[in-house]
Amino acid sequence: MPELLDPANPGSRDRQVATLSAPRPIESAPEAPLLLCQRVSKWYGAVMGVNQVTLELRSGITGLVGANGAGKSTLMRLITGQIRPDLGTVSIRGVDAWSSAARWQVGYCPDADAFYEEMSGRQFVESMAKLCGFPGPEVRRRTEAVLHRVGMADRANRRLRGYSKGMRQRIKLAQALIHDPPLLVLDEPLSGIDPVGRAEMVTLFQALAAQGKCLLISSHELEELEKLTDHVAIMSHGRIAAVDTVSRIRDRLADQPTTIRLDLRLTGRRDRPDHRELASLLIADVGEVTAIEVVPTDDKRPEMGRLLVRARQPARFFQELNRLILEERYEVVHLETLDSSTQAVLGYLLGSRG
Repeated sequence: MPELLDPANPGSRDRQVATLSAPRPIESAPEAPLLLCQRVSKWYGAVMGVNQVTLELRSGITGLVGANGAGKSTLMRLITGQIRPDLGTVSIRGVDAWSSAARWQVGYCPDADAFYEEMSGRQFVESMAKLCGFPGPEVRRRTEAVLHRVGMADRANRRLRGYSKGMRQRIKLAQALIHDPPLLVLDEPLSGIDPVGRAEMVTLFQALAAQGKCLLISSHELEELEKLTDHVAIMSHGRIAAVDTVSRIRDRLADQPTTIRLDLRLTGRRDRPDHRELASLLIADVGEVTAIEVVPTDDKRPEMGRLLVRARQPARFFQELNRLILEERYEVVHLETLDSSTQAVLGYLLGSRG
């Protein structure tokens, strides 16, 4: 697969096109953050879009999650230089995100489609390369490189109006990569892509991160996002509620209730209590338990019993659970924490600020 070269050289022989070229990449110290938002606020009239947001990103993948209206779209528009903050600063390698020099560093893949529908996918990407100021041969070379990279080289001659949602997503990603930016801001890039294509995109994002690029990915596909990201930034009511790995965020919520699924094999022996009796023991002996649901026995598997236990302080709860299981000789078939995913962490953070 061909690799992208450096940005267009304003001194190339194709003078007419080269005069449109963007500034060369910003030189900065290696330790400088690629993206830095400092106490950024943005209003839309009386409505606050983002409120005192501080965020620092370097290379790697960061997921951006939050409920509708949380401020994700506004934050991405600020980062990509589409709007200016009312308070605070947004900088790309130390340069104001509103400047043309900073925009050269950013590739943006929007959620909404805004194509020239009569163009082919190849023509559209070539047009974006020309707008970046690349000369003719470089336009063609870069276009073919990014089309191969997003898996669209064999379908790029079809008109955009006939593209599926997944194909449109790939073409949008191709134009975001055309100038080989160090920062990629991707809004719902996995939306509408089939499972095979989604796996290909995840592999591509990981490869880009391995090259040292910084990816900020907004998505509602939380399960896929959790597999993909190094870190997650959770937004709530215009603020950054948390930034860290999901597991570390979960550890910080030790006082929040945890839901545990506990499956037991019912032996029918009188000398061994069943799952209902275990529920009683947990309520009586374990102070961290706040609620227990006894799930009715499945007619197809009458030998199994299930409890859904709500508990605080997971570490202490599991210690007490282990003690009871060993003392009472229960046969545990399956034990699972149901809310350690990104979705559950998001729910906790949003719910606690409700």
